[in-house]
Amino acid sequence: MLKEGDKAPEFTLPDKDGNMVSLSDFKGQKVVVYFYPKDSTPGCTRQACAFKGAMGMYEAMGVKVIGISKDSQKSHTNFTNKYELNFTLLSDPELEAIQAFGVWQEKKMYGKVSMGVVRSTFVIDENGVIEKVYPKAKPDTNAEEILTYLKESME
Repeated sequence: MLKEGDKAPEFTLPDKDGNMVSLSDFKGQKVVVYFYPKDSTPGCTRQACAFKGAMGMYEAMGVKVIGISKDSQKSHTNFTNKYELNFTLLSDPELEAIQAFGVWQEKKMYGKVSMGVVRSTFVIDENGVIEKVYPKAKPDTNAEEILTYLKESME
């Protein structure tokens, strides 16, 4: 997994409407990029709704939020519409960004080992450098934790 001080890898992925979004589109502003396992699952829904609820504060600080999973654009459309999400979700079925950021890892669940996305969040600075990493991010506290960090770092 990438760490603080690493250059964030460039990616270009489709949003739910098929528009291509690149990390470089956000040069000059801070971006929160969070990777999550699957649309409409309990933890991922709580995490997305927490970001949705905090969006006003993120926008006030000029910070963009992008969620990335390996789900399809159609899945993202359904997830966004069902929960009225107000930030960008990108589809990465080929694991391009997921592997570049190092969040595709071995996971153990109910004694079974499989590969999957480890819920992780990266705060990327105005120059494309990772300034903060939240490995194994907690769905219920991640959005608030990042806001606290951003407020403190801007003081």
